[in-house]
Amino acid sequence: MTYSIAITDDVQACVALRIAVFVDEQKVPMEDEIDTLDGEAVHILATHDGKPVGTARLLQEGAAGRIGRVCILADHRGTGLGAQLMTYAIDALRARGGLTSIQLAAQSYATGFYQRFGFEVIGPDYDDGGIPHCKMELRL
Repeated sequence: MTYSIAITDDVQACVALRIAVFVDEQKVPMEDEIDTLDGEAVHILATHDGKPVGTARLLQEGAAGRIGRVCILADHRGTGLGAQLMTYAIDALRARGGLTSIQLAAQSYATGFYQRFGFEVIGPDYDDGGIPHCKMELRL
């Protein structure tokens, strides 16, 4: 499958994907998924044949970049899209310059995926929306 990945202004499409994956599929409460950070985030949208299939958002706090809300629709998982999306997100943050790290909050079962990109677990598991998570960091 061929995917297109780009920064987007279509925040509604990104939020709709997150609702489909996190709220509908994983049963995260809606109030935990939607927050005020969407207004300040840079949103990345992955499409297949023009249809939204994956997303992530980028934030920055001082010298730390943050990747969050990474999700892929179920029928596009296992295609390599997640790796493409993460590579795009990491490259976009690196291009900003001045960052010393990139951080993310991973669902604990997915730490191996993020470790492939050089992320390391930097904290204990904690609950977020009823799902075990852990904080991870990529030193730049």
